[in-house]
Amino acid sequence: MGLQATSFQDRKRKAINIAALGAVLGLAFLAAVPFVLVSGYILVKGIGSVDWAFFTELPKGPGETGGGMANAMAGTGVLVTMACLLGIPWGMATGIYLSEYGHGKTASILRFTVDLLTSVPSIIVGIFVYGLIVVHIGYSSYAGAAALAIIMLPIVARSTEEIMKLIPNSVREAGLALGLPRWKVILRILVPGCMGGLVTGFMLAIARVAGETAPLLFTAFGNQFYSTSLDQPIASLPVQIYNFAKSGFPDLVRQSWAGALVLVGLVFFLNFGTRSLLYLKNRKEIKS
Repeated sequence: MGLQATSFQDRKRKAINIAALGAVLGLAFLAAVPFVLVSGYILVKGIGSVDWAFFTELPKGPGETGGGMANAMAGTGVLVTMACLLGIPWGMATGIYLSEYGHGKTASILRFTVDLLTSVPSIIVGIFVYGLIVVHIGYSSYAGAAALAIIMLPIVARSTEEIMKLIPNSVREAGLALGLPRWKVILRILVPGCMGGLVTGFMLAIARVAGETAPLLFTAFGNQFYSTSLDQPIASLPVQIYNFAKSGFPDLVRQSWAGALVLVGLVFFLNFGTRSLLYLKNRKEIKS
């Protein structure tokens, strides 16, 4: 009887395990379905409008055919780069503090504030930066980058905190036992040890801000030409896609689909390229 009961329990455990695994795989598949559907639809609508002129020429006027979004792609690159230079170190420092030193009332208030900032609509951030910067110096790359950096901040901070919490305390204790000051343990042991997870958080923040339109309408505004100065209005893909899509002119609407496809493609290849480089680096370290 005992052997039969044990055999029954084993079969039951395996059946539950298979059912749970199937449920997890099914939910994972469902999570991928929206991305596949959206990406596929954008690909179908936009692939026919992507050509060499789209990447190299400036936009034409309403009713004219041809042209491209070269200025918008260059502007998006400038804005996202400036936002990363400001938002990633800021958010990373906040996340490190919350993970390594955040055990008091001050840290609790800071953590609560970061969580609240995550839920603030992006248009509110745009209005805030408009009142803080634009009313004083006008529409500019600085204002657009500041708005995007504020949106990036809570994403980078929370992802950094949670990823660094996954490192066992024994690693910290080992570094301190060697006589290293705590800041060196953090920068030379903990941060390199979880760099893959940190970069994933950075990519999530970049993907979030790369497609933001509302805050840029209030800060960077837009430009039909290349921006030659950071204190002047600058074009961006999200704003140009928005303007073209609502124009009502067939050729501009067609180009807006192409711009959406390029924007999705840029985010995809940025994530894919970064993960590939990290994977190759980890394999090289393991072999050495």
